[in-house]
Amino acid sequence: MAEQLTSLENKIQKAVAAPYFKTIGKVAQENGEQAFAIGGYVRDTILGRPCTDVDIVVSDKGPEIAKACATALDVKKVAVFKNFGTAMFKYKGIEFEFVGARKESYRSTSRKPEVSRGTLQDDQNRRDFTINALAISLNPNNFGELIDPFNGLKHLTEKVIITPLAPGITYSDDPLRMMRAIRFASQLGYFIDGDSFNAIKKHKERITIVSQERITTELNKIVLSPKPSVGFKLLFDSCLLKIIFPEMVKLHGVDERNGRRHKDNFYHTLEVLDNISENTNDLWLRWAAILHDIAKPATKRWDKQAGWTFHGHEERGARMTPKIFTRLKLPLDKKMKYVQKLVALHLRPIALTKEVATDSAIRRLLFDAGDDLEDLLTLCQADITSKNPEKVRRYLENYEKVKVKIAAVEEKDAIRNWQPPISGEEIMERFNLKPSKPVGEIKNAIKEAILDGDIPNKREAAWTFMENLAKDLGVYCDK
Repeated sequence: MAEQLTSLENKIQKAVAAPYFKTIGKVAQENGEQAFAIGGYVRDTILGRPCTDVDIVVSDKGPEIAKACATALDVKKVAVFKNFGTAMFKYKGIEFEFVGARKESYRSTSRKPEVSRGTLQDDQNRRDFTINALAISLNPNNFGELIDPFNGLKHLTEKVIITPLAPGITYSDDPLRMMRAIRFASQLGYFIDGDSFNAIKKHKERITIVSQERITTELNKIVLSPKPSVGFKLLFDSCLLKIIFPEMVKLHGVDERNGRRHKDNFYHTLEVLDNISENTNDLWLRWAAILHDIAKPATKRWDKQAGWTFHGHEERGARMTPKIFTRLKLPLDKKMKYVQKLVALHLRPIALTKEVATDSAIRRLLFDAGDDLEDLLTLCQADITSKNPEKVRRYLENYEKVKVKIAAVEEKDAIRNWQPPISGEEIMERFNLKPSKPVGEIKNAIKEAILDGDIPNKREAAWTFMENLAKDLGVYCDK
């Protein structure tokens, strides 16, 4: 225990070891103020996590002290935000934000507080969690002293999320803190104190006063956690998920008929998400994992022979993707199209492991997936889940064989990001045609012949095929 305390003390001193912290403290003192490093920077430095944002609380005049510190550090540019009483500058790759100590009061209809001047204690009282209320003095008379009124350091070592004040007040005042509690638990691998979690469940409906953008920001941070299922299970158990992402909650549950059950698609989705998170930090690939089975509840059917089926859930899921992105205020640009594409295609590679993978089927997969093929294969490999380890081993073994064949077909036929060997303009010029249905038919027929393997992906072969096809379509003219 003594060794642990010594280690923590060393980390606290290391947090403010850089010379500029003493400069900030000295400048504050010269201006009749006190200054403290506080919040996330202190927490992350003690935890050994990288952090390039430093929050500095001063006893009163945040922007004025920021300007004075910038001058002392020879920083030319200071951004002042008068509405918030804050100021910010960058120095040596670190972003310093200064704010005067304050206290807050809330109205029931808004998470925007009424702010007034306060003390350091008031400022720590308003913090969301004890681990974020840690402060280190930068003042010359007690430089490096940890101010920890809520045992935040102890809670860091115990890996627990606790609010400084009564959790019901903390979450009701600013309901976004409920999402933040779950996000920190997911990011850090911590657990939420029982009273605190009960307060989240009690005040869950308050999340509706928070803007969708702020909710989605926290949700994305959960998605990017080392093990996202931790956060999603907490969102589910607290019933917040039902409010913010009801489509995902509909995946939960198992139906049984005639002794035949389907898997719980909610927990399957979380398993796929965790699997893929071991191989990628790409937010949108992780979102593809979240949405890959999102339409299973809408497509679930009982068949006497086949049992439970979800036919067409990949196409239905692709159609649902833009609606979900719109409601969650996620981008509706190429990122959404990318997720939609992977949802639509996610069954294709897996299907190839269950049958003889023909060159034609592989060429079509290469054509449809294009540059996103590797991401699609990563998603599909993550989608191989079962409680039977032997079944998983066999699927993965077959999957590796399919990947080898995909590479061989791609090298031989050059189909990925395929460009037609003969353009529409060339077809119109050759047969003296205007833009019309026959032009599209000829162009599509060439593509299908190449994908089916009837002709090689070569201009000469495509030209000969086109000439013969044009005769059959009655558009041939001798040139």
